[in-house]
Amino acid sequence: MPRLGETLESLEGVVASRRSDPPERSYTSRLLAGGVSRIGAKVTEEAGELVAAAATETDERVVSEAADLVYHLLVLLACRGLSLALVEAELARRFGVSGLDEKAARTRAGGAA
Repeated sequence: MPRLGETLESLEGVVASRRSDPPERSYTSRLLAGGVSRIGAKVTEEAGELVAAAATETDERVVSEAADLVYHLLVLLACRGLSLALVEAELARRFGVSGLDEKAARTRAGGAA
């Protein structure tokens, strides 16, 4: 079994290569060509499917839908030229900080709530 994160790093590399050198027949390339609005719609769709699966379906379906959501998240980040490492750094920054305190600090600073 690959180490934690190894598959995500590999997938992120594939998505980045589709952005820089899009093959003619690639779902990822088509998503990237559609921009944030198209990819965002897929992220929203996949998030809804994950929540629905978590409520009523098998663990295997929940894992499958979570994988779909993570894939589309990686595509959205790539579209914006952002990396999963930046997300990891943000999570590390928040680690050990109460979620309620962190959210309150963002709200006071004028960030998204």
